[in-house]
Amino acid sequence: MSMGHSIRNGVKWLMFGKVGSRFMEFAFGVILARILVPADFGMIATVAVFTGFVGMFTAGGMGQSLIRAKAADENDFTAVFTLQLAMGVAVYLGFFMAAPWIAHLFEHPLYTDLIRVSALSFLLRPFLVMRNAWLNREMNFKSRSVVDVAGGVVTGVASTIMAWAGMGVWSLTLSGLIAAIFKNFWLARLTPLKLRLNIDVATMRKHSTYGFKIIGNDFVTYLRSESKSLILSKLAGPSFLGLFKKAESLSRLPNQLVMSATMDPVFRAMSKVQDDLDQTKYMFYRTITLLMAYTTPLYVLLWWIAEPFIGFVYGEKWVQAGAPMGVLAIAGVFLNIIFPCSVLLAAQNRLGKEMLAQIINLAVIVVACYVGLEWGLEGVAWGIVLSQILLAAHFYWLAYQTLPTRVGDLIRAVAPGLFLSALLFAVLTMIDLALGEYKAITPFIYLLVMTLCGGLFYAAAFLLIPIPALHTEATRWRQKLVGSAALIRKTLP
Repeated sequence: MSMGHSIRNGVKWLMFGKVGSRFMEFAFGVILARILVPADFGMIATVAVFTGFVGMFTAGGMGQSLIRAKAADENDFTAVFTLQLAMGVAVYLGFFMAAPWIAHLFEHPLYTDLIRVSALSFLLRPFLVMRNAWLNREMNFKSRSVVDVAGGVVTGVASTIMAWAGMGVWSLTLSGLIAAIFKNFWLARLTPLKLRLNIDVATMRKHSTYGFKIIGNDFVTYLRSESKSLILSKLAGPSFLGLFKKAESLSRLPNQLVMSATMDPVFRAMSKVQDDLDQTKYMFYRTITLLMAYTTPLYVLLWWIAEPFIGFVYGEKWVQAGAPMGVLAIAGVFLNIIFPCSVLLAAQNRLGKEMLAQIINLAVIVVACYVGLEWGLEGVAWGIVLSQILLAAHFYWLAYQTLPTRVGDLIRAVAPGLFLSALLFAVLTMIDLALGEYKAITPFIYLLVMTLCGGLFYAAAFLLIPIPALHTEATRWRQKLVGSAALIRKTLP
């Protein structure tokens, strides 16, 4: 199987997993948003900052080290597992003792129990990390995706039942643990790994050397991403944070659906050809081109429909999240550059450079949140947009220094997606003007027309406008459509 086919097959199955998981998350999220209140989501988001932050250390970046390694056997996996499990136990005990202090910091006693229960995930994480790393290394993304979708169903069903039972924020906490246990049992049946304790200091050191570079970078990345949650929770309260996180999570849907499904196979592929800079360069710019073509139109659509969508789907208590959601969709476009640059730097083992960029951007985000709070949710959102623009510029500069490349290469990579998205923006503008008051009077009709017309136009433009950089993709989709049409004709009487 060729590298290109392996990547495309991996993306296909990861896309299935991401789309399926996000669909479940979205569907059950709508139900939960109708039952729970923004403060519940704000509290769990605050807890997640602490548990997610420390969670990076329990994983230690060693899962990525196992994926990247040219050779890795069961001894490598069991040694890394042993180290991660020891770290997980230590972290859980630390959280158990620190929970009352965190509750005091945020002036809510419930945080004590929420953190202690949420921290149980650290005892389960080493099992998940090892088994997923094995599947990634084998490029067996099909099995991983099926498990992820099933885990999403379990999470959604469990949280909904508990929310209906009046368990409030606990429905969001306990459902995650239930899903983790479920996924662990299933992955154990799908992988040949026999996870056991194995104290192999040399192997631990080998993988932790690269892994701790990942940790340092992920540490700063996480602070950059989640520092705003701590600031908003402390200064504006859990309800404000809950509204902002809802806007942020919805604005990231294109990223979650497309980019996250792309990054693992691309990272594995770039790691395999890390010594061939020409091949790496091709993969890097090709990834940017396709991400721009597939995600930017989704961000354009989100920008247009954000406010009526929030009000119609989630109800009046969430309507304030609409405006920041539209603003944050702008920030999402720059992830098309940030993510491929991050993968490139990881594959080339240049994580120290990336860490500096993340530290600088962290400072920008902290300032942006403090200043943006003066203008409420929208002000914070615009601050995040500014930080994303600056981070994309800095990351590309690092990629520029790593590869034999020119700025013109980036322009050519982003141009097709920007051109098609500009056409889509013009079409949506005309549709919006034509619908007029329907936006407020009948939001369902507005959303339906904007989505269907926008989607059909973009698909037609993608398939029919001759753009050299997208020729292969457009041809492949046209062939699939012709094949599907022929199959349908055969099945008709």
